[in-house]
Amino acid sequence: MKNKLRSIYKKLYGYFGPQHWWPAETPFEVMVGAVLTQNTSWGNVEKAIVNLKKNKLLELRRMHKLSRQRLASLIRPAGYYNIKALRLKNFLDFLSGFSGGDFKKVAAQNTQGLRRQLLAVNGIGPETADSILLYALNKPAFVVDAYTKRILFRHGLVKEGDDYDAVQKIFIQNLQKNVKLFNEYHALLVRLGKEFCLKRSPKCDTCPLKEEK
Repeated sequence: MKNKLRSIYKKLYGYFGPQHWWPAETPFEVMVGAVLTQNTSWGNVEKAIVNLKKNKLLELRRMHKLSRQRLASLIRPAGYYNIKALRLKNFLDFLSGFSGGDFKKVAAQNTQGLRRQLLAVNGIGPETADSILLYALNKPAFVVDAYTKRILFRHGLVKEGDDYDAVQKIFIQNLQKNVKLFNEYHALLVRLGKEFCLKRSPKCDTCPLKEEK
């Protein structure tokens, strides 16, 4: 399994190059984006982020003071805006109470302990929590999404019914716990899923991993 995962990474990196993900100016922007990207495309999230930036609200204290209705109107492009506004408010309550906006304090916490606390926030699931840990706080948490599951299933590395933790464990147990590696590997899998390993009509004949099957 170790050799297989390394081979996949090497081929994807060689084909696509570094992905420079997550595109954000601050850790807080990454956190907000991680919540907004639930069940939508990144393009829609970018529009919502732009709205927040235009209004100079992409900052913890300012956003925390917003009413849920006002926040919902600003993030409308991201879809499910009422639900996401509630989830963001829950997260902002947690973040404000936990650190008072001191992200160094947050980042200094034990990874697993912090993950448990994030998962206890209503509206924060494993993928969102791990995205925050990895991309905003530079913690070695491997992010699993639909692309990851699809690619690994098609290459016979996971079963169709394997849950988030089972898929994540494959990476955690077989790769060095390295933030840069986890960051790049997940971003490369997303790129492959978007361009080749499509849900319908996958482009297997031209896939960079066609020899891996």
